[in-house]
Amino acid sequence: MTDQSAIDARRALPVAEQTLFIGGKPAAATGGRTLDVISPIDGSRLTTIADGSGDDIDRAVRSARTAFEAGSWSRAAPAERKKVLFRIAELIEENALDLAVLGVRDNGTEISMALRAEPGSAAGTFRYYAEALDKVYGEIAPTADDVLGLIHREPVGVVGAIIPWNFPLMIGAWKLAPALAAGNSVVLKPAEVASLTLLRLAEICAEAGLPDGVLNVVTGTGAEAGEALGLHMDVDVLAFTGSGAVGRRLLEYSARSNLKRVYLELGGKSPNIVFADTANLDQAAQVSAFGIFRNSGQVCVAGSRLLVQEAIHDEFVEKVTAIAETMRVGDPLSLDTQAGAVASQAQLDKDLAYVETAARDGGRLRTGGKRILEETGGFYMQPTVFDNVSPDMTIAREEVFGPVLGVMRFSDEADAARIANATDFGLAAAIWTSDLSTAHRMVRSVRAGLVHVNTYGGADGTVPLGGVKQSGNGHDKSLHALDKYTDLKTAWIKL
Repeated sequence: MTDQSAIDARRALPVAEQTLFIGGKPAAATGGRTLDVISPIDGSRLTTIADGSGDDIDRAVRSARTAFEAGSWSRAAPAERKKVLFRIAELIEENALDLAVLGVRDNGTEISMALRAEPGSAAGTFRYYAEALDKVYGEIAPTADDVLGLIHREPVGVVGAIIPWNFPLMIGAWKLAPALAAGNSVVLKPAEVASLTLLRLAEICAEAGLPDGVLNVVTGTGAEAGEALGLHMDVDVLAFTGSGAVGRRLLEYSARSNLKRVYLELGGKSPNIVFADTANLDQAAQVSAFGIFRNSGQVCVAGSRLLVQEAIHDEFVEKVTAIAETMRVGDPLSLDTQAGAVASQAQLDKDLAYVETAARDGGRLRTGGKRILEETGGFYMQPTVFDNVSPDMTIAREEVFGPVLGVMRFSDEADAARIANATDFGLAAAIWTSDLSTAHRMVRSVRAGLVHVNTYGGADGTVPLGGVKQSGNGHDKSLHALDKYTDLKTAWIKL
């Protein structure tokens, strides 16, 4: 078990100024520019990262292409790739506490969640795709006797991956591990406010035996480095998790460049639907509260819309409100903390602005809504519950990505499905009921890529995660993720 003293021993360790990682080694940014890394724990300057430019992206893509064409990874035997991916997983586990603490200092996730969701999840993801990579077969087509039709699966080439700041290791592994398993080279662009653990991951991959140039990491802003990656003519596939506005720009960049395939996970406004026949309302309230307030609501699948059947509405909202008021918000590096910091001052300002908008729109503030612990210098916010929310309110339509819950009433299944689907998003949802038929009908009725039943969160790497509507396209996790990073090639052979 991790103890607090081990965490505290790492919380104040100096963090060296960071460079890019290109061609298997650290590399200075072409222009020599840097960006300050501000810790959300106390607002202090933690270190600097390199502010990569379009020239740096080009260097990284050329390095990736050279490595791909050389074949040391792309044409390596599956057993050789498997060995390296397993070693990456082992090294992540060996360095798990260091990675988790470094990540928390960078983005403010509470350490109890970070340990599981970051190095814990990343190691499992690399191990999953290591196990899978030599079990993906080609096909033989049904043909006439004088023809042999073979369908090969080949790596696509150079993959660009743009990773968000909320769970950089977890989401980075969702994209990196299957791309590498398929034999591709990768250029990874982290979020400028959470790059440190992905830079460390690049070093771990090199230590594990990944050939030089197969993985490159360019830090910097989305406006420059991200745009350059999206527009690059030699990137074959681009995978992105983040906002809808940026996702639209990436699709435009594809059209303006080489028509690269673009896979997007663009967040959600996920409905958490509680029926009156739910067997254990106390448990449902606890899980529902943690489903929105853990990591200060900075979770793509967060259950930010709570739909409660009229017969139990008042009782259930009281339960959730009471839990929100007793949650321990504070130092993310304390094992007692249940919700850590908001990742940045800019994100905190956005969250507080949504609170003001919700109040103006007629929402009833039940608890929270304020910045707290400002004396620490960090970015903390109370878990916030709004009641009397209607589907047309901003708080019900837009992804806040903060600890803000909007509660709505519904009458029956049809009403619940109507409200649940009254959004542009379709990433996740949850159904709480003791009636199996109700559960199955609602799973079919709610438009979402992931539907929980009598729980919220916890779906592992064996099942896909992807959205419908404006939550994106394609899937992370499971064997289905490999489809993004492989091409089909037909060999039509006359016998």
